[in-house]
Amino acid sequence: MSKINKEFLLEAISGIQTGAKEKQRKFLETVELQISLKNYDPARDKRFTGTVKLRHVPKKSFKICIIGDERHLDEARNLGVDCKSADDLKKLNKNKKLVKKLAKGYDSFLASDGLIKQIPRLLGPGLNKAGKFPTPINHQESMEEKIETVKRTIKFQMKKVLCLSVAVGNVAMEQDELHANIMLAVNFLVSLLKKNWQNVRSLHIKSTMGKPHRIY
Repeated sequence: MSKINKEFLLEAISGIQTGAKEKQRKFLETVELQISLKNYDPARDKRFTGTVKLRHVPKKSFKICIIGDERHLDEARNLGVDCKSADDLKKLNKNKKLVKKLAKGYDSFLASDGLIKQIPRLLGPGLNKAGKFPTPINHQESMEEKIETVKRTIKFQMKKVLCLSVAVGNVAMEQDELHANIMLAVNFLVSLLKKNWQNVRSLHIKSTMGKPHRIY
């Protein structure tokens, strides 16, 4: 049972979009959901992690890189998607700066399932530390569909602090698209919490440069 009032949420979305129109930026602002938790001890309680597929792609400029075998590299090139081979990764020589630069250059990575186990050996822990360890892909799957799924998937990961933030959309989306994404994200997050809504202190939504709007 969601505790978010639909009218209240639509008003907040409208406020974000109006603010973005009044002060237009040179880039498309992302809409973030900011979560503050309570009655949770990150040191003692089990830290949760979970991914949920949103109804609409939240980021327009989502950059993805395929780490692939020959067949997957050909597929990626045909789709116009950036790709790298195991040999390309070897050339980075586990250099932390170069691995960090690679991680920073993309929002997400896909890797051929035959290569996935080699990645820590080729790159060290860099991609994992950045929270961007590749999603496996096999030859039975459609690469195009898999990319679409990854673009629509967001991850909630509890770390050492009681605040979380995830991208749920952008200011150019339709109100009902943002509403659908936000509700899906909130309800999924609440399902991960030990005491559900009793663990939620507050929820805000905000655009990259805009002010936060409280929705719970």
